[in-house]
Formats: sequence, structure tokens, C-alpha cells
Amino acid sequence: MNASRIRAALLTALFAPMYAAPLAARADLPPLIPRAVLFGNPQKAAPAISPNGAMLAYLAPYNGVLSIWVRTLGESDDRVVATDPARPIRNAVWQPDSRHVLYEQDKGGNENFHVYQTNIATKSTRDLTPFGDKVRSDIESVDPRFPNLILVTSNRRNPQVFDVYRIDLRTAAATLDTRNPGNIGGWAEDNRLVVRAAVQNDPDGSTEILVRPNPSAPWHLLLKASADDQISPVAFGADNRSLYVSSSVGANSSRLLRYDLSTGAFSVVASDPTYDVGSPLIDAKTRKLVAVSFERDRAEWDVIDPAYQADLDALKKLHAGDIGFLSSTANGRRLIVNYLVDDGPVAYYSYDRATKRGTFLFVSRPALLSYKLAPMQPITYAASDGLTVHGYLTLPVGVAPKNLPMVLYVHGGPWARDNWGYSGYVQWLANRGYAVLQVNFRGSTGYGKSFLNAGNRQWAGTMHQDLIDAKSWAVAQGYADPAKVAIMGGSYGGYATLAGVAFSPNAFAAGVDIVGPSNLNTLLASIPPYWSTVRATFAVRMGDTVDFLNSQSPLFKADQIRVPLLIGQGANDPRVNERESDQIVAAMRKNNEPVQYIVFPDEGHGFARPENNRRFDAAVEAFLGKYLGGRVEPAGADESVTAFEH
Repeated sequence: MNASRIRAALLTALFAPMYAAPLAARADLPPLIPRAVLFGNPQKAAPAISPNGAMLAYLAPYNGVLSIWVRTLGESDDRVVATDPARPIRNAVWQPDSRHVLYEQDKGGNENFHVYQTNIATKSTRDLTPFGDKVRSDIESVDPRFPNLILVTSNRRNPQVFDVYRIDLRTAAATLDTRNPGNIGGWAEDNRLVVRAAVQNDPDGSTEILVRPNPSAPWHLLLKASADDQISPVAFGADNRSLYVSSSVGANSSRLLRYDLSTGAFSVVASDPTYDVGSPLIDAKTRKLVAVSFERDRAEWDVIDPAYQADLDALKKLHAGDIGFLSSTANGRRLIVNYLVDDGPVAYYSYDRATKRGTFLFVSRPALLSYKLAPMQPITYAASDGLTVHGYLTLPVGVAPKNLPMVLYVHGGPWARDNWGYSGYVQWLANRGYAVLQVNFRGSTGYGKSFLNAGNRQWAGTMHQDLIDAKSWAVAQGYADPAKVAIMGGSYGGYATLAGVAFSPNAFAAGVDIVGPSNLNTLLASIPPYWSTVRATFAVRMGDTVDFLNSQSPLFKADQIRVPLLIGQGANDPRVNERESDQIVAAMRKNNEPVQYIVFPDEGHGFARPENNRRFDAAVEAFLGKYLGGRVEPAGADESVTAFEH
């Protein structure tokens, strides 16, 4: 199954930087970490081992733009093979022949991705899905046992839904494999690369998993869940006669279940009473499920196959941090893993299962190793109604954790969650002297269905109140100065920022909204056509009438806003249309409210280009320095936003 991406923009230079902030002269604070170190391109990232184990592909800059590089393992013959001068490439997958790499790329952040194939010897690249500029195609499945074939999903036939296509990697011929009847939101294929499971979204918000024994057989129901439950196919068993499913049906948290496809009977494979089950680890050779993750306060792996226990033990000793599995050779012997820590860059290793030894590859941002970063600690607090809410607190290094200026940094989604580990934004804010509080408010995922469903129809209700309660908790604990708390976030976090300053006008000193919707009715009217299969879910979780959605929309409370706002927007955002920012800015200016508005013409739902990130973050830093008193790195000549202000 495939997912989606992010964007932003801004306007008037009302707020001149104030560099005489109270924290600026503190000798006990660590040196400023330059924005170029935090938000420029990583030096190297996202390594992937070739199926034959001979090559490594990774992302690194070329002419200042993130591109695909390859090298022979054990050698120093690194060379760039694929690049796009206009936009960073952010993914790379090996073709099964180990002679080509595949990647997805859109234009200007419009999220109409195409799938490209690059020959690593000749560096020639071709578009495998040249179906039109308004068509989106995504890699569905690549299997090393099928060297000349991949599965791709595309809305080529119907803009509202995704069919599955089989693409011949020698000729680039695309054949319609599985047609979407109009209500399928995702697919799953077995170990023969045959599409045999589908997720059907029903008009009442319920979900069904459909299965079939072969492509010529009719689909039949395996499992149905109400709108209150979450179900998703995870992987087919090695014998193709069973299906692993993540399901909260009959439990509060989602469990990993194994369904016998001939009888429909299931057994529980892994579960946690509090936390939803996460990603599986599948052995590339045997196709067995060997471990499964749970995102508790930190990411943990529960071993399913005892043969993998020694590997997990060895990997835990190799490096501190939470383990992530990135890629594997076709025979399953060599793995590429990453380690996430809270106070340093991501580290990547190659691991040999036969010898139980790992080899260090690189860290993503080695320049960070020269700086003292701040630790992130899990926290909980009781919301106003008694509900336990989880989150993370990061305190600046070098100052007493008392009465600090604070940024309440709200995650997007909202059906997502914050996680423990390195975050460039969090470290940047902490380095400037701010406490940073991240909250997995009700409606966030990962904490069971009761917690998720507690956010239904509560965007401006108890979801908002959880954030207000978070601020009150930080103040009561003595961490935060109640007069110097800003709220900031992107996407839903941007909405939460607007709602925070509009519905609770005295709670925050300032707000930073990145691609946040201001009117929930116009948001739903402009979402991409291929979100049609999940419209019912929006109705259940957000609300289903014009009047109710208006009551939850910050636009209609704009006259209550009393604090300065900085708003960022991408002109090509397919999810949160530029109008969402335009209309709240117009309303605030009509009311003579202070707002700075920046729009990037070459971005979508969030900022992909490092130069735009640095421009926007320089503006944010000056903005927060003025209104909260944190430290400010003066904007460089290449960090001006004047040309992008509206």
C-alpha cells in the first residue's frame, strides 16, 4: 500500500528580527547549530543493498540536489546515477536484476508521481508510467524472484481510484492487472506477485478485507470492521495460504492476526494491551514473518521466529538507538539497518546474518556530531477529562529547565503520532533555547481504537483541549513560562495552530502554521480525487455537515485571534489548497491582525527543497526570537523570503 507527502508558504515583512533576545548572551548555552547543518541536504541517507549483495544505492547531493548514488560494497567507486536538477529525489529501490534502480518523482510538489527506471551502468533513465501529468503512479511491489516485473498502482483509468498494473521492466509495457471497482483503497499481493487481497471502504466508514484464491476467482469477504475499528492486510504467509492482518476487531489495540484463507479461522500472533501493532519484518528468502514492531514510548521489535532472536540481540549491541530495517539481499543474508537516537544523526549499518557482525556505513549528517544535542524524554499527563495523553519533551541544553520559553510542536495527520528520536525541527528549537513539547493528543494513532475514536468530531473540541492541557501541564511542572508559549505545526498541526490562537486566543504568544487548513468545508471540497475512497472516514472523524464543519473552522473565528501569526504555504499543494491560507490571511488583515505570509511557487504539501526550508526556517527563527525571546542566527543572503511574501 502507498502513502502520500507534504507542503507550505508566507507574506508581509511585519516582524523585523530582534537579535537582543534574553537567551542570546547566555554563555552556558551551546553554540548555535547552523540552519544549513540542520536543514540542508543530508550528506548521505536511505541506503539500500542490491538483491545480489554487490552494490549499495543511497541518496546524496549532486550539484546541490538530492540524487541517487551507487557504489560497490567494500569499494570507493561512488558515483551519481540519477538526478533531477529541479527537485530532490527522495526514494530509491533496487530493480531485481541489481542493474537498475527505480524511484518515484513528482513535479513541484503536485504529488502526481511517476515511476522511473535508471540503468546504473549507462545512467539512462526512462519513465515507466508516462500516463500524463495529472496521473499518479506508485510502486506497489518489487520482488527479487521476478527480475523483469513490478506492480504499480495508478489512477490512469479513473482519477478517483487506483488500479494495479504489471510493468515489464525490459520493454516498459504496462498491462492492467487488477481493476478497481471504485471502492478499493488498497491492495496486497502474495508471494507470487499475484494481487489477492483488497481493502474495501464502505459508505458508512466501515472497512472490509476481501480475498481471492487466484485472479480469475471472485472476491469474497475475509473480515469486516465498523468505522470504530482499524483493519489492514500486512503480508501473505510464506505458503500463500494465510494472510497476516492488523486488526482491532475484538480488542482495543490492533493485534497481528494470522488468517487461514481456506477456513477463515485466525490466531493471535502478536499484541500489546496499550499499543497498536506496527511494521512486520519478512525474511526475503523464506518469506516468513520473523518479527514485528511496536511503537511504545520507543520503537521495539518482538521476535516471532526464534531463529531471528540472535540477530536482534546482535543488532542491539551494534549501536545505541532504535532499530529500523531498510533492505535485504535476495537470499536474506545481508541487511541494511538504521539506528535512530534522540541526540544525534541517523546511523546506517550493513549486517551479515551468517557472521552476526555489522559494518558501519555512514551517518546522515556527520556535521551534527560536533554539536551538543538535547535528549528527548517521554511524558504523560492527564487531560481535563482524565484521559491519559502521551508525548515527548525536549529541554534545551545549558540552561536550567525552569520557566523557559516553549514551542508546542503539533504533529500532522491528525491520524498519525509523534515518535521518539532525532528531529531536525526539535533540535533546532531546543538549540535556540526553547523547551519543545510534542503531544499525541486524542485522535492520534498507535494507542488503541478508544484513544483514536475519542478524537472523532473533536478537531476544535477535546483534541484542541488536549493541547491546551499540555501547555498547562508544562507550566504546572515549572518547565514553561506561561506568557511565552508558541504553537506550531504542519498540515493538521497547522490547523491546530490556527485553532489554538482562534479558539483559545489567550493561550499562546504566537503561532506558526505550515500548510494548515482554515476552513474544513473548503478543505474537503478541494482534496485530490483519489481520496474518494476515504471520504466516509473523513465524515466520521471530522464531521459531516456544513454547519458543524464551519463550527470547527478557525476561519470563522479569525476575529478572535490576538497574537501574531506566521503562515507558510506551497502553491502546488494538492491536499491543503493555497486558498486555505489565502482566506485566513485575508480575514486577519481585514481585522488588522498581524500576519506574515510566505508562499513557495515550487512546493506542495510541505517543503522538499532545502533552500526553501532554510528560507522559511530563517523567517520562523526571527519570528520566534521576537515574540518568545530565543536565540537567532541572522538570515544569510540566500535565506531571504522577500520574493515569496504575499
